[in-house]
This record gives sequence, C-alpha cells and structure tokens, in this order.
Amino acid sequence: MGAHGPAKGLSRWLFTTNHKDIGSMYLWFSFAMFLLGGSFAMIIRAELFQPGLQIVEPEFFNQMTTMHGLVMVFGAIMPAFVGLANWMIPLMIGAPDMALPRMNNWSFWILPPAFALLASTLFMEGGGPNFGWTFYAPLSTTYAPPSVTYFIFGVHIMGLSSIMGAINIIATIVNMRAPGMTYMKMPLFVWTWLITAFLLVAVMPVLAGAVTMMLMDIHFGTSFFSAAGGGDPVLFQHVFWFFGHPEVYIIILPGFGVVSQIIPTFSRKPLFGYDSMVYATASIAFLSFIVWAHHMYTVGMPIAGELFFMYATMLIAVPTAAKVFNWITTMFKGSLTFETPMLFSIAFVFLFTVGGFSGLMLAIAPADFQYHDTYFVVAHFHYTMVAGAIFSMSAAVYYWLPKWTGKMYNETMGKTHFWVSFVGFNLTFFPQHFVGLAGMPRRIPDYNLMFADFNMMSSIGAFIYGASQLLFLFNVVRTITHGEKIDDPKVWDGAHGLEWTVPTPAPYHTFTTPPEVKESEAHG
Repeated sequence: MGAHGPAKGLSRWLFTTNHKDIGSMYLWFSFAMFLLGGSFAMIIRAELFQPGLQIVEPEFFNQMTTMHGLVMVFGAIMPAFVGLANWMIPLMIGAPDMALPRMNNWSFWILPPAFALLASTLFMEGGGPNFGWTFYAPLSTTYAPPSVTYFIFGVHIMGLSSIMGAINIIATIVNMRAPGMTYMKMPLFVWTWLITAFLLVAVMPVLAGAVTMMLMDIHFGTSFFSAAGGGDPVLFQHVFWFFGHPEVYIIILPGFGVVSQIIPTFSRKPLFGYDSMVYATASIAFLSFIVWAHHMYTVGMPIAGELFFMYATMLIAVPTAAKVFNWITTMFKGSLTFETPMLFSIAFVFLFTVGGFSGLMLAIAPADFQYHDTYFVVAHFHYTMVAGAIFSMSAAVYYWLPKWTGKMYNETMGKTHFWVSFVGFNLTFFPQHFVGLAGMPRRIPDYNLMFADFNMMSSIGAFIYGASQLLFLFNVVRTITHGEKIDDPKVWDGAHGLEWTVPTPAPYHTFTTPPEVKESEAHG
C-alpha cells in the first residue's frame, strides 16, 4: 500500500506481503512444477511401455528419473503444502497475517529462479543431473556432468526457502494465536505444520552440508566421499539419509493434518482422539531421526546396526497406525457424505495404509536385501508420496477452494477427477510391487521380457493418472472464472463444521454441526 492505494498488476504479486497472495503463488507454482515433474515421468513410462530402447537414450532416461524425483519432491509437494500453510494457518489461529511477511515474500520468490536453474541443466553440455534424486557419491561427484554445480546451487536456494518458510510458520503459530487458543485447541492442520516446520529447520542444513561437501570434492580437491583420498562414499549415504528420512515425513505430515480436518467435517462429528493425534505426530517426528539407515541396509553395516534400524523403523508403524485408527473411528457411525474432498481423504487413508504395509516389509533387514533397489521400493514410496501427499493435497484444494474463491467448484467434475486418478494411480503402481518382487531393478530404461505385461499396465495407468490432472486444472480455473457464487460463506463453512472467522474459546475439535444447517444450503 502506497499513497496511491493498493499495488496493481505485477507489482501486487512481486512485492506482496499478504499471506493469501503468497499462499496462492506457492500453490500455482507447485502445480506448474507438478506438471513439469509429471511430464518427466511420462517420458520414463513411455520408454518403459515395452522392452527394448525406443524413445530416449539411456543417459537421458537417467536424467529424467533424477529430475522427476527432484522436481516432484522439492518443487511440487513441499511448496504446495507451504502454500496451504500460508493460506490457512493465520485463518485457523486467528492471526492477521504471518509473523514475518517480508521474509514470506522472499521465501517464495527465490523458488522460481532455483527451479529455472535446475531445469536449465538439461540444456547444458553433458546434460542435466543423471545420478538419481538421491545423488549418491561418487556418481554425483567424480563421474557427474559439469551441470552438477548448478544443481548444487539450486538445492541450496530451495533449502534456504524451506528454512525461511519454516521459521515463519513457527514464529506465527507460537506468537500469534488468538486469545483462548491454547496449543491443545489448535486445529490438527496447524499442529502437523508446527511439527513439520521444526523438522525442516533441523534437516535442511544437513542437506546443505551434503551438497557443500560434494562441491568441495568436485572443485576444491577434498575427499569427503572419495576412498582414494581417505574419504568414504558411504558417509554420503549417512548424511543424505539423515536429511532424507525426516524429509519424507515433512512431505506427509501436512497431509495427515489435511485429512484430520476433512474427515470429521464430512462425518459430521468431532475428530476421534485429538490428543492422541497430536502425540502421534510428535512421536513420528522424533522417530524419523533415528531410522535413516534403513535406506542403506546393503552397505555392509554391523548386524547390531541393522537390528537397531530395523526395530526403530518398525516402531514408526505404531503412532502411524494410531492415526489411521483415529480416522476410521471418526468415520464410524458418522453421518457420512462423499463429496470430492472426502473421497480423496478416504482414498488417502486406504492407499497410505497400503504404502505403510509395504514400508513395514522394507523395514525388515534380511527381506530388504531382496527388495532393495527394485521396483518394489518404487511402488512403496509412490503409495506414500502420491496416494499420501498428492491425494491429500487434492483433497485440500477441493475442500478450501470455495473458501479461497467464494465460488463452488463443479462437484461432478471433481468426482470424475477422483475416480480417474484413483484408477490410474493404482493401475500404475500396484503392478510395480509384482515386478519388484520378481527382481526388476529401478532406474533402468530396458528390462527382461518377463516384465513386459506389468510394465505396459503401469505405463497405461500413468498416462490415465496424468490426464486426470488436466481435468483438475480445468475445474479449478473454471471455478475461479465461472464458478457458482456462494452467497453466504458462513452457510458453507457451517455445513462443513468449520467456523474460521472468530476462534471461539470452546475447544476447536469439539465443534459440532448445528442440526439446522441442511445439506441443500451447503452448496449455495
């Protein structure tokens, strides 16, 4: 705001300190990255549609697997949830804005250059990063293309953005809650993000350390990861996964928060076991720091190490199962309706549980020796990341879009998007369990004839799932431009068991829907 009123046009977005504007920019940016990362996945699946080398060179195939993972994790999923946090946390805790609005603006605006830098490596001499999204040394140091330096710089900038966003979220939640909103009255979405933010502040510097050591090895003659100079390539794996395992919980915890808001709403009853949900989230966050080496059973660690990481990893199943039981119990004997956000949330609970069970299989050290680096692992983490993070994200957008825009999305189109993506997702990733158990390795452009049928199914499913996201995009844009206006947002909020505007002293999680709010009023 200047002497001439509010900023207009481009400057409104460039200089904004409004948490809603910044949240919207994060969401649009993450969706653009989702389409970019998805297009990389389409190239991968097109190549794997049948055995033999058809479409791309093996080298480019490796670049695609690397870029797909990096763009999806750091460009699509994380900024999407940060966007939700920016939009919803101030509203949920009764704060006027985020605690550090200028830093909020900066933490967003350094992301587009970071990903432009990362994407530009594909056009450099020697091509983009070709060493997998986990960029294990010495493949990423001694044998990497020259573009690896730009990749390292890009990772630093993304990490900076994440740390600033996390500090902002912590400062906002700790200092800016409305009077009467104690910690144990906060909505679960706020709780999951508070815990996630602490995880981010703790582990992003570890990633920065890993890529800095890589930079030193490449350009400054050090040997952190080179056995020839007294270093150890396995050190890289330890450092990377000490970041990487908490990272996967950073990706999923906000999703837990989202479904913990949506399931009670469409069950017309309060969330079952609010306190246990908070403690379970905190337990998961703590345990995520002591399980990192389950990604590296095969490096030859002592049997005591394998046993420790095996038991610690299996222990994570306990708080996670507590959450699943609480969601199911919330739905039990509720007055359920199956609008789009609820469909995505129920699918989330079901499919994330499948991913949890395959994770439990991978936790068993002797079994993991067989599964390691096969498509079984790929199936496992896509059931947690896609069915977990992306499905909960889709649920969140459908759930809050009417709040953000004051307009109602097309419910039929939303349900179509759900069913098409549900079928496409399962067709893509369920067969990968089978080819993985049969021994098909990850990150290869060609394979044995025996894997052909399942790979064809997988590729067809991937294109179905990809196409469904275009329907989603159309529905969102159509809502913003031509959506049916919700005359009284209060009516809509009330029907969804939510009252954002004034945080009441009554415990947030005991709010129940007044019986006089009819379903017909809910959608205008």
